[in-house]
Amino acid sequence: KNTTPDRTVVVQLIDRGAGQPPALKINQEETTWDNLQGRLTDIFKTRAEKVMFVKGDDAVPFADVANVIDIAHASGVDKVGLITAKIEAGG
Repeated sequence: KNTTPDRTVVVQLIDRGAGQPPALKINQEETTWDNLQGRLTDIFKTRAEKVMFVKGDDAVPFADVANVIDIAHASGVDKVGLITAKIEAGG
């Protein structure tokens, strides 16, 4: 049995500019749009708490953030929270 507490799962969208889709990371580990659902499914299939957070750069369109949220729900995640730069800065 794994006794280490589950780390919070954060999917980060990194703006690449020039009309490109944002780059993706799951907790610092780079992933792709194609692999995102499979990775999240793997991560969450053994977890009791199916909660994750999405953090997007300010320049990332909300449509891309919403897309990640949809993919997360399709992967079995129950709750998705948003981390914004404003929240992180404490206001």
